[in-house]
Amino acid sequence: DGYIVTNNHVVDGAVQIKVTLNDRRILKAKLIGVDKLTDLAVLKVDATNLPSIAWGDSTKLQPGQTVLAFGSPFGYFQFSVTRGIVSALNRPNPYSDDPRKPGNFIQTDAAINPGNSGGALVNAHGELIGINTFIITNNGSFAGAGFAIPSQIVRATAEQLIQHGKVEHGRSEEHTSELQSLRH
Repeated sequence: DGYIVTNNHVVDGAVQIKVTLNDRRILKAKLIGVDKLTDLAVLKVDATNLPSIAWGDSTKLQPGQTVLAFGSPFGYFQFSVTRGIVSALNRPNPYSDDPRKPGNFIQTDAAINPGNSGGALVNAHGELIGINTFIITNNGSFAGAGFAIPSQIVRATAEQLIQHGKVEHGRSEEHTSELQSLRH
């Protein structure tokens, strides 16, 4: 239907968004909504006969499974794909500046570099099991530790963004109590 899921940090601050399709068509995209907590965004392009990818179930992943990471490393190498394995599951967010930010990241050794953000992480069946989002590195490039947002979080977030343009996040009782005590 023309909906595209990517990372919020890929489109953050953009005045105009263009999408290059695998057939080299360049289309203007409209920002449907963003969710800063999950670092996800949904775009929409007006076109027909668009390729799509089936949703995979990230809850069924196991360490050692083969995965492919798609993206445009360094912004120059469009339509790149790398292969690796699922290194670990349910990794916490090491950069969490907000305790409400979800973790549960898929860790992979498939080469993910700057420019791969927002790209698909797929299983051996070609199903979307994650959105590539960040790396841990000492030098800014691939060091064998890439991280993707699991498809279960991506799908739920994307559906809310498409339906409502925003995502409602629940607050834990503990967090709510802290806020109330700060107000008193």
